[in-house]
Amino acid sequence: MSVDITPAELRQRIRRGEHTGNTSGLCKGFVQCNLAILPKDWAAEFLQFCQLNPKPCPLVAVAANPGDTRLPEVAEDFDIRTDLPSYRIWENGEMVREVSDISAEWRDDLVTFLIGCSFSFEEALIADGLEIRNVTEGRNVPMYRTNIACKPAGRFHGNTVVSMRPFVPADAIRMIQICSRFPSVHGAPIHFGEPAAIGIQAIDRPDFGEAVTINEGEVPVFTACGVTPQAAIEQAKPPFCITHSPGCMLVTDLPNSRLAVF
Repeated sequence: MSVDITPAELRQRIRRGEHTGNTSGLCKGFVQCNLAILPKDWAAEFLQFCQLNPKPCPLVAVAANPGDTRLPEVAEDFDIRTDLPSYRIWENGEMVREVSDISAEWRDDLVTFLIGCSFSFEEALIADGLEIRNVTEGRNVPMYRTNIACKPAGRFHGNTVVSMRPFVPADAIRMIQICSRFPSVHGAPIHFGEPAAIGIQAIDRPDFGEAVTINEGEVPVFTACGVTPQAAIEQAKPPFCITHSPGCMLVTDLPNSRLAVF
């Protein structure tokens, strides 16, 4: 699929079942978001969890009311129930199935949270001449559980999940400079170099996504990842919730440039 497709066109294709894979590298220039949908009686604690952990959980938008299926501030002609390539359904902290449409699961007490995604800053890195390995290899970005604890909020707690992109050291420094401009999509990396220092024992076996090539002379660079809420959901065990499948994001109509702070 062309990376130059518009967000509205991509969402229509997803709605028709014509695109079911990850969204990395698609719709150049537009914000992509992670998703968490929780019952109203869990929403306030989850909101606090995101506010206390802005690196892995930077909020882009929250539904104004329970039951809202549209967030007009991020996209026109948009329905949260149909416009992501893949969703995960959770019950009591366990992922029970993945589906391409959540219309049958929708309830009037559900509150939608959209969380910034590192796919959004990939465009700025590519524009600066940096190679993004998961994009060039056509793979879902590798993601790993770490030993970096999040700040707890009520029933929500857990460790940070990170995404990884390899660079030679000089490019890693440039990557840090560029990503610092985008705190709404995780901002600067939280670690680079030795994976074991943050609890990752096998860099070639990511917990989510797909492994990418790390060439000689390159170091892995780790950015806080919006899959972190799924790790917190596993710990909190809400009776029901919905998330995106890792790598399968909501592509919004918001330009990435709007998220840059300088």
